[in-house]
Amino acid sequence: MTRVLVLNGPNLNRLGTREPEIYGTATLDELRDELGAVAEGVEIDLRQSNDEAELIGWLHEAVDARTPVILNPAAFTHYSYALRDAVALVTEAGIPVIEVHLSNPHAREEFRHTSVISGVATGVIAGFGFGSYRLALDQLLRRP
Repeated sequence: MTRVLVLNGPNLNRLGTREPEIYGTATLDELRDELGAVAEGVEIDLRQSNDEAELIGWLHEAVDARTPVILNPAAFTHYSYALRDAVALVTEAGIPVIEVHLSNPHAREEFRHTSVISGVATGVIAGFGFGSYRLALDQLLRRP
């Protein structure tokens, strides 16, 4: 593995200022730096979009390039069947997709308790802030 796509959904471009009591004060740039520091020899291709179609296109790219994915679908987690179908394309191709969340959705509002993505993801890690991403990366790096 030479590259990992780290895809982030809506409003995550506001990390650092958006609800810091839930999401912390660090930014996506800091996350990129943190993941890059622990991923020796692996390119961390971190992207963010508020656009569902763009995220789907990136997942199609992951299939074509056979690139593993760490995905924080953000609000799309709870209702985007189109994103779910794109994740399924990746995992059905034998490429891992690990769903991550900064907070623990099950400890928050009831509408956040359901993920339409989890059923087609390789695994789910939530509730550890940026540690969720580090744990996901660790799992990808351990795969044969």
